[in-house]
Amino acid sequence: MPGISDINWLYHKYYSDNPELRNILAKHSECVAKKALQINKDKKLGIERRDIYIAAMLHDIGVVKCNAPGIHAFGKLPYICHGIEGEKMLSEAGLEQYASICSSHTGTGITKEEVIKNQIPLPADRDYLPKTLLEKLICYSDKFFSKSNDLSREKELDEVRESMKKFGEPSLKRFDELHKLFS
Repeated sequence: MPGISDINWLYHKYYSDNPELRNILAKHSECVAKKALQINKDKKLGIERRDIYIAAMLHDIGVVKCNAPGIHAFGKLPYICHGIEGEKMLSEAGLEQYASICSSHTGTGITKEEVIKNQIPLPADRDYLPKTLLEKLICYSDKFFSKSNDLSREKELDEVRESMKKFGEPSLKRFDELHKLFS
C-alpha cells in the first residue's frame, strides 16, 4: 500500500540535489493537500484521506524535468510537460493509481483538440482531463496555490477564474464545473 515512504523516496530520488525546488514543491503540495482534505471533509466526498494526501504531494513531481528557473527547476522540457513527466515517474515507481493525477491536473485539464490547436508540446493521442473524483479534487485544489511568490497564500476565486480565462473559454468552463462540484 502506498504511503508517506513513497513520497519521501520519490522526493529524495529526484530532488536531493535541488533542495530549493524540493522545498517549493513540498510547500505547494502541502497547501494543495490541506485544501483538498478540507473539501473532502466539508463535502463528505468519502475519498480516503491517505489517497488525497499522496495524490496532492505527488501531483507536481514531474516539475524537476522542466525548465522553470523562477522556481529553481532547471530541466530541459517546457513546463507544460511536468504533468506527463510526473505520470511516467509515478508509473515507473509502481504508483500507477496516482499517475493520471499528474497528467490531468494542468490547468483544468487539456483536450487533445487543444493540444493540436494550440500546438502544446504534449502527445496528441489522448485527452489530459481529470476523470475521477480524486483527480478532479486535486486539479481544483491546485488552482488556488502558486509555486512562486507567497507559496502559502490561497488565491481568491476571482484570481483563479481570471487565470483560467487566459487558457480560453473551455478551460474557464471546466474550472466553473469543478467549482460547482466542490464549493
